[in-house]
Amino acid sequence: MKRVVVTGIGMINSLGLDKESSFKAIIDGQCGIKSISLFDTEKHSVKIAGEITDFDPSTVMNPKDVKKADRFIQLGIVAAKEAMEDAKFDSYDSDSFGISSASGIGGLPAIEKHSVINHTRGPRRISPFFIPSALINMLGGFISIEHTLRGPNLSSVTACAAGTHAIGEAYKTIVLGGADKMLVVGAESAISETGIGGFAAMKALSTCNDEPQKASRPFDKNRDGFVMGEGAGALVLELYDDAVARGAHIYAELVGFGESGDANHITTPTLDGPLRAMKAALKMAGDVKVDYINAHGTSTPANDKNETAAIKEAFSSNIPAVSSIKGQVGHCLGAAGAIEAVVCLMAMRDGILPPTINLENPDENCDLDYISNGAKKAELNCVMSNSFGFGGTNGSIIFKRV
Repeated sequence: MKRVVVTGIGMINSLGLDKESSFKAIIDGQCGIKSISLFDTEKHSVKIAGEITDFDPSTVMNPKDVKKADRFIQLGIVAAKEAMEDAKFDSYDSDSFGISSASGIGGLPAIEKHSVINHTRGPRRISPFFIPSALINMLGGFISIEHTLRGPNLSSVTACAAGTHAIGEAYKTIVLGGADKMLVVGAESAISETGIGGFAAMKALSTCNDEPQKASRPFDKNRDGFVMGEGAGALVLELYDDAVARGAHIYAELVGFGESGDANHITTPTLDGPLRAMKAALKMAGDVKVDYINAHGTSTPANDKNETAAIKEAFSSNIPAVSSIKGQVGHCLGAAGAIEAVVCLMAMRDGILPPTINLENPDENCDLDYISNGAKKAELNCVMSNSFGFGGTNGSIIFKRV
């Protein structure tokens, strides 16, 4: 079996515009959740999100081109650029370098905006840039053009598991010989009236508007829903032999990937689905000892209890430390898996366990070590990241130090 490693990473979220600043803020226990400024929330029951407030798209795109790409694409461009620079390529074969992009919803703000334009001003006033700015696969389209990546151009649209699945798809493409290198980018920006209103209508979001920094409380018995986040994560994957030959810094090897479907309910998770995804990843990884699990940990009543039970069954008596960063950056939907994979790799690099903030009153059904008293130093040689999405779609990945 071909070996696939990670040689470049990048991310942007509500705690930072690059991987180093946002990771430091995560380790320091900071929170990027605040009152929404992207739209007027007066009529909304939910008024908070993990919003990126200091981002200027003209810093990464020609100002004339900004209107051609919705915000999720702009954020993806930031993370992709950082990951490619981090990988430090002198040159590469464009034909064998592909891209695997991911988003759960994509250009929802653009869809919302142009639906209003169509209704109030008529179809002739719809922008010709509307469709290209909103399509999810245009995330990969824009980025592949910028970096001249002419290999496979793939896109995963599997709700909150999309980022993790995009990593798995990139791995499969390399192992099957479809490419030697793949850039993975997961991006999401759905903090809009329709996005917040839609999730609020499902009763999926926290309504702790008065205390935004304590609203997302993974594994806490008083959790009342997730908080929407936005951001992007990116990873460069390549063949181990190629990475060694060019003297690249190797963050880790991707040794395990598991995916499964619940086939049960469109929004309520089962224990069986996440469990089978984790078991499949562990089986593929072989004889490894997982030191840390970055949980899906959404701060919803159903997920946190269910994921805890699945982890217990998957690992029996040898359960690793577990944490969720969603209390800090919110739930970035289709970008979450990519962002959290980057966090896992940086945690392994620095030998530190990211904390779970706001866990003050543990749920009796959530009784694992969630690193609730601040980040902890630890030797990490093998880490797992979980992502589960609406529709009963699940993904788990395992990285191991080389």
